[in-house]
Amino acid sequence: MAPISILSEEERRRKIVNINSETVTNTTSSYFPGHYPGEDHTWSLSKFKNSFRVRFHQNETDNASFSLIGIDASIANAFRRILIAEIPTLAIEYVYIEANDSVISDEVLAARLGQIPLTASRDGLRWLNYIPRPPQGMLGEDSGKPEDDREPKDNDTIVLKLHVKCEWKDGKKKGAEGTPEELYEHSNVYASDLVWEPQGRQEEMVTEKEGGGVRTTNPRILLAKIRPGDEIQMVCHAVKGIGADHAKFSPVATAAYRLMPTIDIVKPILGTDAKKFARCFPKGVIGFEQVTKEESQQKGSGYEGNAGEKKAVVKDSMRDTVSRECLRHEEFQKKVKLGRVRDHFIFSVESTGQIASDDLFIESVRILRGKCRALKGQLADIMR
Repeated sequence: MAPISILSEEERRRKIVNINSETVTNTTSSYFPGHYPGEDHTWSLSKFKNSFRVRFHQNETDNASFSLIGIDASIANAFRRILIAEIPTLAIEYVYIEANDSVISDEVLAARLGQIPLTASRDGLRWLNYIPRPPQGMLGEDSGKPEDDREPKDNDTIVLKLHVKCEWKDGKKKGAEGTPEELYEHSNVYASDLVWEPQGRQEEMVTEKEGGGVRTTNPRILLAKIRPGDEIQMVCHAVKGIGADHAKFSPVATAAYRLMPTIDIVKPILGTDAKKFARCFPKGVIGFEQVTKEESQQKGSGYEGNAGEKKAVVKDSMRDTVSRECLRHEEFQKKVKLGRVRDHFIFSVESTGQIASDDLFIESVRILRGKCRALKGQLADIMR
């Protein structure tokens, strides 16, 4: 038998952000020292270890969904920002064009090449150095030259070559009828046409046993279309960068979080009202159960005389999108309370394919830990 009320008033007041028909209330966290008399809410590592939990809902190579329970919104948002803008990845930065007979201009084709996600072995990507970009026009600190004149090295630059020439297929000639695939050879230029040329120690350090070395995450990305006699020949230099430098370096297509929804049915919703109530939510959020004989005999329960009738119960509140639709109907007034748990964050991370989605979160933890160590060191210097 599912309970009618999920949370007590005290629990709701402390942990739940209230979602009302027109407003959102109780948004501020009250767990800080001195707020509740006789209660100690000072932060401690042992309390954090006991309360913090990670729960995975989906774990695929390119898509992960998991919950972080027991942390503050500022920490959850730090992870989100790091995922988007601070995890280094590989992308084409410099394009040296020798021939481009396609209808796409040089600068547009170079921009398209920069948007292709590149990947390699996990250890290989870590071996490559990330060199922070100075603001445009400033000199590089390492060489004393403008950034574009920095000499590439095997541990910071990947060389990719693209050379494609379109020709007539055997037996075909000008004026023949048919589709481009039937008439031409190499009329479509794909990401798979980019060929990695290892430099120095790269073949040893970057190559993995399965999948080869540096490669595109999706070989079927279309770059350009050319016709017989047209040729594209260029050399590309890929470097590591972060999303804060340029969006092409961001390793995620989506990195977002939402608070865990709560649906608290405080008064019975029965029969046709229960069916209507279920339609106010996404499929799977609300289910039905029969009122038991014991419930129908309890005075003041709201089930008196309704044994065997269907009642609405919450099956899976995580599926809810908090649309407030149920609050717009008069028959549900004062029967349901909507909210969100302020310390339960449901993350959705969709990788572009360069780094596995669950590894991305581990990388964000590593980067945040490094930031904390740096801040701790700076504070120690100040206190000396």
